[in-house]
Amino acid sequence: MANIEDCPGFETFGADVKAARSAKHLSRKTLAEIVNIDSRYLANIENEGTIPALPVIIQLIKVCGLPVERYFNPEVMREESAQRQRVSHKLKLCPEHYLPVIEGAIDGALKIEQSAKETGDV
Repeated sequence: MANIEDCPGFETFGADVKAARSAKHLSRKTLAEIVNIDSRYLANIENEGTIPALPVIIQLIKVCGLPVERYFNPEVMREESAQRQRVSHKLKLCPEHYLPVIEGAIDGALKIEQSAKETGDV
């Protein structure tokens, strides 16, 4: 078990796990059972910044739908704005049946942007 200071890229891992667990409507106990760890250990990961062993990290990333590159290749993630990262993460958590609505909103925003560029309003 390592400390956050020893693991660049994992500064937000616990908070990300907690947010994903909440978004998936999983209790701490349920998520802990899925990844085969004690719920107190999961609480330490989420709240105290405990960095678990690699097999637990992999399971949490899979179950929670977290972006692997955020933790193992943080330089790539730093190139994206914080807002783009948040939206990307939320999109991965979004139920499939809402994706057409989200895609439509994005398409509408892109059309507005393109129209503004064409008319010189940007």
